[in-house]
Amino acid sequence: MLDAFMQSLQPSVLLYMMIGVLLGIFIGALPGLTATMGVAILIPLTFWLQPEEGLAMLIAIYCSAIFAGGVPAILINAPGTPASMATAWDGYELSKQGKTGLALGINAIYSALGGIVSTIFLLAAAFPISKFALSFGPPEYFALAIFGLTMMISVAGSSISKGLIMGFLGLFIATIGLDPMLSLPRFTFGSTTLLDGISFIPIMIGLFGLGEVLTQILTTSGSDEVKKSKIGRIIPNRAERKLMRKPFWFSSMLSTIIGAIPGAGGDIASLMSWEQSKRFSKNKEEFGKGSLEGLCASSTANNAVIGGAFTTMLTLGLPGDSVTAILIGALMMYGMQPGPTLFTDHIDFVYIIISLLFIANIIVLIIGVAGANLFSRILLIKKEIIWVAVILFSIVGAYALNNSFFDVWVMAISGVIGVIFRKLDFPLGPLILALILGPMAESNLRRSLSMSVDGTAAFIFTRPITMTLLVLAIISLFYPLIKKLILKKKDNNQISL
Repeated sequence: MLDAFMQSLQPSVLLYMMIGVLLGIFIGALPGLTATMGVAILIPLTFWLQPEEGLAMLIAIYCSAIFAGGVPAILINAPGTPASMATAWDGYELSKQGKTGLALGINAIYSALGGIVSTIFLLAAAFPISKFALSFGPPEYFALAIFGLTMMISVAGSSISKGLIMGFLGLFIATIGLDPMLSLPRFTFGSTTLLDGISFIPIMIGLFGLGEVLTQILTTSGSDEVKKSKIGRIIPNRAERKLMRKPFWFSSMLSTIIGAIPGAGGDIASLMSWEQSKRFSKNKEEFGKGSLEGLCASSTANNAVIGGAFTTMLTLGLPGDSVTAILIGALMMYGMQPGPTLFTDHIDFVYIIISLLFIANIIVLIIGVAGANLFSRILLIKKEIIWVAVILFSIVGAYALNNSFFDVWVMAISGVIGVIFRKLDFPLGPLILALILGPMAESNLRRSLSMSVDGTAAFIFTRPITMTLLVLAIISLFYPLIKKLILKKKDNNQISL
């Protein structure tokens, strides 16, 4: 490991890593431009580099783009990446409360620390985690998706019924396109453009980016002056660090395990960490309204996924998420096959990859904290300029996804619908959650039923992991309702006394 660190600290490797971090921050901060896109575009450019130099740049883009997605989420309520959606819920509220510096500091510090913890986990427990992930089949993936979908209750806000309506709307949109099993068109109305379905990224950009801008335009008086207030302190104090200790460690462990499950990704980890941290917090009512615990949980989860995703990729050759799927191709380009043989034939390079993850997260920590003032200067720009910039970035981000004008129209329509939902006080989180998890639940349920001998759901009772996840989903679904009834009964008893 010491030799790997020495090789990773060579000037040329550090240079390419710094380039990767800066490119990653630029990519992550633009809504719609994801880490996956950045790594995919730059892989051909690393072909002429040494393996450690090329991997340094790609890993740095991965780590920094995920962190940087939280910057626009905090400043303008427009998540730069899908994994940063939950960051906007508390980060933007803190920014509106005049705690922009603190929000940016928490995002940078805990994103980096989450990445470091997950890398330590990768170093210490790669084989057990990857073995556990290998035991997941379609029934387990279905149960995991259902468990995630129960979070609609927690992100529904004050009205559970409105949250469920939005969730079912998202599930309906997720069914548009080709059937996942039979490839039959559904709800396409003869349009070939709809055969691929509607991607959730343009919808997310429209709802949270363009929708927020249009709402501000409609509600701003027009005589507002540019704010020139200081962003405040960036580093959390001792009391705040103590408050965030539990959600940090909980999110680090949970997200590392989720990252080790192929296909899960940072968006699912971030949502689940936020929801579960809220469940165990003593300050539940603050979540979504500027909670330091909520921001810490989502920020930690973003980068804590990376160590778990690398665990599955390196030891089994299975991609933990879309970025590691591309990185498998990069390793093969360098003549290394990810999987068990990697640990016997190229064990020295495995340690180099682990050391690069450590160093990349440390650089993210330094640049994230040092650049908080620079990032926050967007607040000193006139609102009109910010609105135009967000609209332009939203258009570019939506188009760049598939080089399709159809995605731009989806983004625009979603933005208008987002304004209407805001006016009617409908929560947006459940819709995005359903768009992400709906296809995963449907496809794996149907695969599970096809695996079943009698074509029934008997597999639920024969697979322990599936049964456990579904029981947890039921508890997660009904716990808020039961708790609400208990508190109501308790209040009635107090009144009668």
